[in-house]
Amino acid sequence: MAISESIFAPTPQPLDIAVLVLPRASILEVASVLDPLRAANRHLGRAGFRWRVVSPEGGPVPLTCGIELPSSGGLAAAEGAEVLIAVAGYSQAEVATRALLAGLRRMAGRFRAIGGVDAGPWVLARAGLLDGHRATVHWEDLEDFAAAFPAIDVVPDRFVISRNRFTAGGAVPAADLMLHLIGSRCGAGVAGRVADSFLYETRADGARPQRPGLLPGARDPRLSAALTLMSQHLDEPLDLALVAGAQGIGLRRLEQLFREGLGQGPGAAYLELRLQAARRMMADTAHPIQEIALRCGFADRSSFSRAFRRRFGLAPRVLRGGKAAG
Repeated sequence: MAISESIFAPTPQPLDIAVLVLPRASILEVASVLDPLRAANRHLGRAGFRWRVVSPEGGPVPLTCGIELPSSGGLAAAEGAEVLIAVAGYSQAEVATRALLAGLRRMAGRFRAIGGVDAGPWVLARAGLLDGHRATVHWEDLEDFAAAFPAIDVVPDRFVISRNRFTAGGAVPAADLMLHLIGSRCGAGVAGRVADSFLYETRADGARPQRPGLLPGARDPRLSAALTLMSQHLDEPLDLALVAGAQGIGLRRLEQLFREGLGQGPGAAYLELRLQAARRMMADTAHPIQEIALRCGFADRSSFSRAFRRRFGLAPRVLRGGKAAG
């Protein structure tokens, strides 16, 4: 089969996949890639998919849950596979070494398709393998990813297929992507039976946003919609009257919805969203504290530090540096 042909096309031929798992990836991300393929083979009664796990150093990969995932070897062990999928989570900038990125660039032309899951797109982008493509990444990283790689058309979709590149924003979108792959190659019936095997009731279209609502099961959908609107305006917090108006209700009714659904008012909930976003940035990025403060809607570092300390019991610089407060 020609290397230019899409892997997302009907065929009885097996597909050989190498999954590059980086240290500090999530076991759920790995399972979301591999278990649908295993289940597909079970329902097909044949090996419609074959896979191997490879790692940067060639040994077992430490995952975030504390266990080590065995691998078949280093990146060279991916030789002969038709597809390479990079699965990464925390600290991808540290574990994706120059040698690994060079290896990815060197081997890229040997695969029919290359994909990334969660922080995997960061690894592919740093290797220059997503330039000129549409791509997504985990929603927490979308803004930074777009700023870091202007040659990539970054979208907030659950998963994206762009010619011979594909990306998924996290573990559940990766499962959506694998079900799409299975359905494309083996038929919708097989994909449906795989989904049923995992009691997976909803298979999302890749183009749907990663965060349809912060409380999708809320009794009143206006509460979820208000929270989502707030989360989209962290750097310049909206007046609560505008938030209420966007839901077609008054400020008093908005207050009631929040107290009934969350046990706190909309102002407190908005502050919580901003502080939780700040804590994620403090832990997972190298952005200066002043920049994080501004991106989370605080006028200056001192007001941010006071609010952060009240909420989490320590100053931002203590979380960032692990030093004693002073």
